[in-house]
Amino acid sequence: MSAANHNFNCVTMPTFEIKTHQIGRTYTKPHFFILNKGLNSGKPMPEPCPNCFVIITNSDEVRESLFYLCLSLKIGRYFSNYLKGSVIPFICIMDTKKVIYNALQNNEQLQWKQKIEKLKKIDAFEQNIKMQLKLITDLKVALLTF
Repeated sequence: MSAANHNFNCVTMPTFEIKTHQIGRTYTKPHFFILNKGLNSGKPMPEPCPNCFVIITNSDEVRESLFYLCLSLKIGRYFSNYLKGSVIPFICIMDTKKVIYNALQNNEQLQWKQKIEKLKKIDAFEQNIKMQLKLITDLKVALLTF
């Protein structure tokens, strides 16, 4: 499915699988991971961690769209409504699917493409600021090293 004819608002939604990630398992199809424990539950990640789900897609375009959809859902705190547990909050796989499918049904293609581009720019800006802060910290350490 190409990005040009990928439409979140059509009858057929993008095909993807969501499973519980098993440590050590590798995936050949395009994929990303979603944290499922802690207050950052729902956060999409390019690399796995012990407590995460994996979303497997058929194309890089769908993977990228779903990654940024999950990022926007995390930022908008949509996953937090489904957190369970009193000591370590978590989200179950069925609730994660529900949040993603509801978002897919409510998105319009053109508006979503614009949001993805803006999210990419914001993410790059955030990474640049983090790098600058690290360099400032390194500079302080170098200055105070005897």
